[in-house]
Amino acid sequence: MRTNRILAIVALVVLVAILAYGLILAYTPVPERLQGQIEAREYNISSKVPGRVSQVLVRRGDKVASGDLLFAIDSPELNAKLMQAQGGRDAAKAKQQEADNGARKQQITAAKEQWLKAKAAATLAQTTYQRVEALFVEGVLARQKRDEAFTQWQAAKYTEQAAYAMYQMTDEGAREEIKAAAEGNARMAQGAVNEVSAILADSQMRSPKTGEVSEVLLHSGELAPSGFPVVSIIDMQDVWAIFQVREDQLKDYKVGQQLEVQIPALGASYPFTVDHISVLGHFATWRSTESGHDFDMRTFEMELRPTEPIADLRVGMTTLLAR
Repeated sequence: MRTNRILAIVALVVLVAILAYGLILAYTPVPERLQGQIEAREYNISSKVPGRVSQVLVRRGDKVASGDLLFAIDSPELNAKLMQAQGGRDAAKAKQQEADNGARKQQITAAKEQWLKAKAAATLAQTTYQRVEALFVEGVLARQKRDEAFTQWQAAKYTEQAAYAMYQMTDEGAREEIKAAAEGNARMAQGAVNEVSAILADSQMRSPKTGEVSEVLLHSGELAPSGFPVVSIIDMQDVWAIFQVREDQLKDYKVGQQLEVQIPALGASYPFTVDHISVLGHFATWRSTESGHDFDMRTFEMELRPTEPIADLRVGMTTLLAR
């Protein structure tokens, strides 16, 4: 009997202790925690050139460095336009060289010979006129013959002057205005080649950042519209944690504040710094019936960045922040 009484007392004490512990737990406030997730900078790599994907050199999960070739697009239409632009450039450069070089040596020589020929004819016409003038003074020839000789001399002299002007123009080459126009046309044609070449270079897409391939949306043989992303890259050097904070909780967080963020997937907590706080849209408003307050409250998005790199961190990992 005594043993049974002792056991009953012990059981009662244990029961009372359990009830007391339960009451303590029931009335002890549970620490509130905010749940968020890890985000990272993502780049969607697309081409301005529409065409067929000729090759994709990466797969999901591949590590790429800045400048690595990701994919290439084949565009026969652009290749044809490049040939046209190059042909126009070559023709414009030839015209510019022609304007800069002036007339050929043979043309200059021919113009000079025409001038010398006209000069000889003018000299002969002058000598003939002088002889006719002497005969006219002596009364041997009529005035009509003298006037005809004078007219032929003047015509030969003007012909010589015109031939000399043509020789000078041929020897000097093209005018400065013509040279400037030819140079402008050559630059314009070179600009057309550069434009098409730049577009073609954009068909060989290289990674703008060092990161990890997260998605490959198109594969070899598929058509790629202009601006449609073919490969997506995540830069794990540019990561942050996202939390949604109710308006009445903002007083506990300030930009630049350092906080300990728990990452269950890694089994540890890491120091993060509050980098940015911005309000979300009206769709995230807490109504008074939901928040327990007598007024509506907005939700704010808070970005925290790790103070130092975290090994094995992945996008989408859950993050916990104790309040």
